[in-house]
Parts: sequence; structure tokens; C-alpha cells
Amino acid sequence: MFEKEVDTKKVIDLLNHILEMELAGVVRYTHYSLMVYGYGRIPIVSWLREQANESLLHAQQAGELVSGLGGHPSLGMGPLLETHKHDTGDILRESMEHERESIKVYRELLALVEGKSVTLEEYARTMVSQEVIHLAEVDKMLRRPGDIGTYNS
Repeated sequence: MFEKEVDTKKVIDLLNHILEMELAGVVRYTHYSLMVYGYGRIPIVSWLREQANESLLHAQQAGELVSGLGGHPSLGMGPLLETHKHDTGDILRESMEHERESIKVYRELLALVEGKSVTLEEYARTMVSQEVIHLAEVDKMLRRPGDIGTYNS
């Protein structure tokens, strides 16, 4: 799988962290989807459930990479933030934090494998790109109608 030597243990540890983080995302987004009320509920619930499904896919991808590298996929789960604030804006702001943390971790993986493994580098780049797009979606949802500037959290 590698073109040059990478620190397999560090890569596996980081991929397991990603696996745990994404599994927490499944739970988080599912919980959020159950807590949305009001007139705009249906499209927001649909979007949140899409995010939960995508987090599960991301967890599966990370786990496959871990086992492909000879590691043992973690059974742990990342931290679950529960502020007990269930206003849609609060939910989206919490989602924004989750997306920012995801970008940070995927960038760590990219730095670790860049120039050493095309497979892992492409995976990390793709994941950074997807998470940046998710962050931009949340940012847009948090803006007031007509605001073109980014959301100021």
C-alpha cells in the first residue's frame, strides 16, 4: 500500500481516532435530527440524517484502512458534546465545531502521509475537501437570509 515508508503505528492510531470521531458523528447527527422542531423541521432533519449516514461511511472507510494496514479497528467512540441546547442554530453551531475538528484531524493525517503513500494521501485530501464543503454548508445555514459574508461564530 505504501510507496515510501510511513509510520504505520502513527497512521493506524490517527485512523482509529478518525473512526471514533466519525462514529460519534453518527450518534450526534442522529440525536440532532430527533431534536429539531418548527416549520423548517423536515429539510433540516433530512440534512442531519444525511450527515449521520455520511459519518457512518467515513467511519467504515477509516476502519477498512486500519484493518488493511494490519491494525485493529477501534471499538471506541469520540466525545459526544451535549449542551442541552436544541435550538436549530445551537445544533448547527455544534455541527460547525464538529466539522472544524474533523478538518483538523484529517489534515494531521495528510501531513503524516504526504509524499509517502498516494492511497492515504488521496484519502486524506478527499476527506479534508468533503469536510470543508460541509463546514461551508453549515456556515451558509447559519447566515441570515441575504447575508453574503461568512457566519461569525
